[in-house]
Amino acid sequence: MSELNRRFEAEVLPYLDAAYSLARWLVRDEHVAEDLVQDSFLRALRYFGTFRGGDARPWLLGIVRNRCYSWFAQQKRTLEFEIDLEDADGPALDSQGGPLTPETLLMQKVDRAQVTAAIGRLPLPFREVLVLREIEELSYEDVARVLEIPKGTVMSRLSRARRQLQESLREYR
Repeated sequence: MSELNRRFEAEVLPYLDAAYSLARWLVRDEHVAEDLVQDSFLRALRYFGTFRGGDARPWLLGIVRNRCYSWFAQQKRTLEFEIDLEDADGPALDSQGGPLTPETLLMQKVDRAQVTAAIGRLPLPFREVLVLREIEELSYEDVARVLEIPKGTVMSRLSRARRQLQESLREYR
């Protein structure tokens, strides 16, 4: 195995889950997301020699995002978000560590599904900034790097995304 391949495995491969999460949130289809992540990793490996060092996570997520947008252009369509209650499963313990009742579990599942659906209904520019910042926990600077936009635009979009999410969930409540 070459030194470049070893570095790739050490610096990029740990972000496989983050890459899949971003792709899944953007394209809203687990099978397409898997294909796009695989293609993104192949591209990342091919161009790893041009990586200038630093944190590989924003670099990789930028590749994933660009691949998702290319897929959108090829499809010439927007996917509708579907709620999958099976993906909304959580631990069966309350905040004190005790078992939850079936009713409480159902309410948690429904609440989680509502939040997931509300995020999925956000326009793509707001959804991607929210996912990168709040779910993937990237810094504002890293989000700006991934999206290739100024940090101020990240902050503005994030504020609007949070406000829209809050309004959407207020309607649910």
